[in-house]
Amino acid sequence: MTRILAVAAAAAATLALTPAAGIAQTSNGYYTAVAATAPAKNSFVTRSTVWRCGEGTCVAAKATSRDAIMCELVAGEVGKLSSFAVRGEAFSAEALEKCNARAK
Repeated sequence: MTRILAVAAAAAATLALTPAAGIAQTSNGYYTAVAATAPAKNSFVTRSTVWRCGEGTCVAAKATSRDAIMCELVAGEVGKLSSFAVRGEAFSAEALEKCNARAK
């Protein structure tokens, strides 16, 4: 019985921590796109992902599309990007160039 309670307590603690991590990542942005020129809009939607922009940088929460697709979608909306990062890790120059091929 004690073992079951210990497992249940550990599971509850894990579940309690999961939303907090998701909220922190969402508020900072899972995706970060820096536009070459400041976007005209403060927010926009690509497919079902909401992007929020300020001072030339747009952020969005994690989406179901591949990272390269997300880059292409935001570039199609705001124009050429000077950088694109996923969870803080920047795209390589080659990946960014391919992404910018879709810029409007």
